[in-house]
Amino acid sequence: MAQKSKLPKKTSKKKAQADAKSSKKTVIKLKKPEQMKPGDKFYNRELSWLEFNNRILHEARDTKNPLLERLNFLAITASNLDEFYIVRVASLRDMASVNFEERDIAGLTVNEQLSLIDDKTRKLMHLMYSTYTRSLVPSLKQEQIYISYYDELPPEMQSTCDEYFKTELYPILTPMAVDQSRPFPLIYNRMLNLCVMLDGKGIVDSHKDDEQRIVYATLQVPNVVPRLFKIEGDNNEVILIPIESIIRANLDMLFTGQKVLGSGCYRIMRNADLDIDEDEAEDLLKEIEEQVRKRRYGQIIRLEVEDDIDPDILDYIIDELKISKEDIFSVAGPIDLTFLSKVNSLVGKDRYNDLRYPEHIPAAPAMFDESLDNIFDQIKAKDRLVHHPYESFEPVLEFVRQAARDPNVLAIKQTLYRVSSKSPIIASLLEAARNGKQVMVLVELKARFDEQNNINWAKKLEDAGCHVIYGLVGLKTHSKITLVVRKEEDGIRRYLHLATGNYNDITAKIYTDIGLFTASESFGEDASEFFNMLSGYSIPSTWRKLVAAPIWMKDYFIKNIRREAEFAKEGKPSRIVAKINSLVDGTVINELYKASKAGVKIDLIVRGICCLKAGIPELSENITVRSITGRFLEHSRIFLFNNGGNEDLYLASADWMPRNLDRRVELMFPVEDPDCRSRIMEILDIELSDTMRANYLYPDGNYHKLDLRGKVKIDSQQELIRLADEAVADRFVEEEKLAFEPAVAPD
Repeated sequence: MAQKSKLPKKTSKKKAQADAKSSKKTVIKLKKPEQMKPGDKFYNRELSWLEFNNRILHEARDTKNPLLERLNFLAITASNLDEFYIVRVASLRDMASVNFEERDIAGLTVNEQLSLIDDKTRKLMHLMYSTYTRSLVPSLKQEQIYISYYDELPPEMQSTCDEYFKTELYPILTPMAVDQSRPFPLIYNRMLNLCVMLDGKGIVDSHKDDEQRIVYATLQVPNVVPRLFKIEGDNNEVILIPIESIIRANLDMLFTGQKVLGSGCYRIMRNADLDIDEDEAEDLLKEIEEQVRKRRYGQIIRLEVEDDIDPDILDYIIDELKISKEDIFSVAGPIDLTFLSKVNSLVGKDRYNDLRYPEHIPAAPAMFDESLDNIFDQIKAKDRLVHHPYESFEPVLEFVRQAARDPNVLAIKQTLYRVSSKSPIIASLLEAARNGKQVMVLVELKARFDEQNNINWAKKLEDAGCHVIYGLVGLKTHSKITLVVRKEEDGIRRYLHLATGNYNDITAKIYTDIGLFTASESFGEDASEFFNMLSGYSIPSTWRKLVAAPIWMKDYFIKNIRREAEFAKEGKPSRIVAKINSLVDGTVINELYKASKAGVKIDLIVRGICCLKAGIPELSENITVRSITGRFLEHSRIFLFNNGGNEDLYLASADWMPRNLDRRVELMFPVEDPDCRSRIMEILDIELSDTMRANYLYPDGNYHKLDLRGKVKIDSQQELIRLADEAVADRFVEEEKLAFEPAVAPD
């Protein structure tokens, strides 16, 4: 019997708009659907991504968040922007270089996109640095935490910095002179550098005038030591000094006998988008290794400099790097704000706890016995669900660990997209191979920025005797699945773990993801066929439970959306709820528009990019889009279709993006166990009720949080923490109660 949801009734668009009335919004003139151009129906994906990063930035600006957590939000904003440029903007630059003429989903040319991105990025960066200098730094000072430059320190602290320079920094610095015999060195992607201007007296022809005698050198600020040097003051204050300011103050030690005329910090970004022709690559692993090495030589697409840099130094850098002035971004503060993520640990774990989120220790999963003894018996008894990071990742680790050691386990098959650098999952797979089990692992070598890590693991797995494959030509394998084949008294049984997130024990502590364990025979049969498809030439004609991309999943989504539209036209119950990371696919969006016009109530929880326009009369007035930002990164994918009251509930590894639906191997799977369904319905219920973390998308393209006046304050992430902790406490009470109950005498 289908589990009925307890989801709240959808908030009307009028009410939602009234809730955010206090926020300023752009007044726009809405068009009828037949008059709409692409830009009236869709948002550009790159601008939508920048809007998402702006929401992260606003978490850094929100004084309701703890101060040290606000620093981390700003660091995340900076890191996100870096990756956006070296991948997305780099890709657009490549298109522009070959005069790519096709317009995007919103009707924009490549050059129009680049122009709008540049304008929006400059505004975003201005707000980032304004937040840093005018809000965060003064707030830190009130807590006796100072981020100070060398020249702002008292003499005794400067002496401490000088000693640190002599003993720690000087030995690892490598100043690189530039002259006729020593060309300008290779500058690495995203590394902070110093350009130094020197009086060349004694180096160049003494007959030359002062301007002609100037010479230059450059040096990389080392990334093998912390960016911030910590000093504790007499009054227990914490002083954090960027090491580039210590280096600049001691340049005379690096250039002895020379007069330093000036110096300036700079950083470049290069195209890091890999260009791999898999059809021509004889050895994919070697090809990707070569492409990763080539990243260091990628085209420079952006230069960051301090806003007070000496004009002569800037001109010199521009000339040497051959970069246009349109690609220069000057910043009013320290370059590369990602260092702010380290402040939290530098100030000490036992201090400033009121400036952090309360410590979160993932709870023992409510649907597993705490001991996890013989995990296979528990899974065989019934399906089990785990919700990270609210619940521990330990059942996932224990599942593979026990499979590696259990003499009854014959084979383990797994897909790996991103794993940690010291992965316990990999350790268990290596142990399984040593124990003589059949181990097949698909390692996705094309997982962006994890390529080298995955290459290293692939080699170790192969050396241990595992069957390692790298996926299907032209497709990334993004599915999250583990299959364990076990010999039992009644025959062979297959155990499965299916998930929305990666097999990464580190990110499982900060990404919200859901995993399902099952020993269902039909699931197991599908899993075997899925792995045969990956390793061989088998293509299943039908699936029992699983839905895979790129062949079947998109059509399956469209069929379900259209079915809801038909139910709505017939006056029957209809509803769609989707929780995803991104919504870009034009075909899916158009189907959602049709369903909305048919009267289907649609709730979308979209963390990042959303190209759909919500709340447009006669187009999307029945669609509400929320984006939840908080201490955890929302990563799970959940899909609910009302199906005339017989609700279909799915989890998936895929978002509604062309890359997921058309160019990746993904998996979606139904949740059928009533207890597991109830857990997921509870998650959706809480997230749709969020009044504190939810940002609503309005027809003008802006996101606004609700006006909380007169409303119950609900932080969905905090509420899910509370529920996970309470489940553990309730289980403990129940166990204690059973332990003290008197034994019943036998009849």
